[in-house]
Amino acid sequence: MKGFIGIWKQLSLVQQILIGLIIGIILAVAIPEAASPVALLGTLFVGALRAVAPVLVFVLVMSALAQHQSNKQTNMKSIIGLYLVGTFSAGVIGVVASYLFPVQLVLTTGASNLTPPEGISQVLETLLMNIVDNPVSALYNANYIGILAWAILLGVALKGAADSTKTLIANFSDGISKVVKWIISFAPLGIMGLVFDSITTSGLESLLGYGQLLLVLLGCMFFVALVVNPLIVFLNIRENPYPLVLTCLKESGITAFFTRSSAANIPVNMELCRKLGLNKDTYSVSIPLGATINMAGAAVTISVLTLAAVHTLGIEVDIITALLLSLVAAVSACGASGVAGGSLLLIPLACSLFGISNDIAMQVVGVGFIIGVLQDSFETALNSSTDALFTATAEYARNRKVGVVEQEIGLESAQ
Repeated sequence: MKGFIGIWKQLSLVQQILIGLIIGIILAVAIPEAASPVALLGTLFVGALRAVAPVLVFVLVMSALAQHQSNKQTNMKSIIGLYLVGTFSAGVIGVVASYLFPVQLVLTTGASNLTPPEGISQVLETLLMNIVDNPVSALYNANYIGILAWAILLGVALKGAADSTKTLIANFSDGISKVVKWIISFAPLGIMGLVFDSITTSGLESLLGYGQLLLVLLGCMFFVALVVNPLIVFLNIRENPYPLVLTCLKESGITAFFTRSSAANIPVNMELCRKLGLNKDTYSVSIPLGATINMAGAAVTISVLTLAAVHTLGIEVDIITALLLSLVAAVSACGASGVAGGSLLLIPLACSLFGISNDIAMQVVGVGFIIGVLQDSFETALNSSTDALFTATAEYARNRKVGVVEQEIGLESAQ
């Protein structure tokens, strides 16, 4: 047993997760009934991540700001810019792909009991109300906009506190970070349980009737992850982007795929940023903010499913309306976490651009729920891995610019 534990510890976390993934698939196919308790491991893992994430965000942001030095760069403007560009680009890709490969749907029911937002103003109003949420309520309900707002206010207010107070907050922050490491170390067991539960409860048979829609939807997400995002990264760091892109997909995307929750993946992304040697003052804010507003996968989902409804109804769409859809998809995606049901419930809002009734739009949402076992998994993997990717990109780009300036100063001094 000691020898096995020694070999296990020598494996990287990703290798351990892959082993857990394979075991989960084998158990689900071979002995699904006998191994049913395995599903509990996945539930416990996701529950632990969701439980620790709000406290982690609150403490890290408050600690970082309380001890932040005013002359220290945090790159937040660059990161937010990358978030917005990435989300809008994903919306455009979804529109273009839907034109090149039009999909018609067999409309279904099943989402009639849900209430979508009435417009973008309601989405934005929800976000603003989340900012002024009660701090205890924000922590309890994992309202990350509210958590960030209160953590920032308290962090700024505590900048003038005694050193002993700042040390206490920093020690508490380090303690929470250590707890996160302990939870993440159980990821192989958690992923094993999640993949087992997914295969035994959902299966793949129900997805076969929506093969073309899934190909367009997932094809867009792969294109964004492997072409658009690397291009954005290259334009900023002027180096081969794929080592960083693939690291983020591997370290963050795999766990996000199975947890299907950007919030639950916040601790994973923060640990990844620590491994990459990024500025803690920056990623402690950018990662939870990205889990709220950086939603490239959601923009793809909204664009593709909306245009699928348009093609199904035979509605003609001009290029200006298509570009407007990309913008609406991007803005709606940024507010997706502020609406119960996430990106799918924002489809009726986008459908209203084309005069599609709410009844039909909700049938499209029903289709989204049917394919959700794959759509939501890939969407979350793209959303969450991009949070860490763009945080790293902004810091590497700044370091590159600083290096160029220092090199130019050195040449001028030599002359």
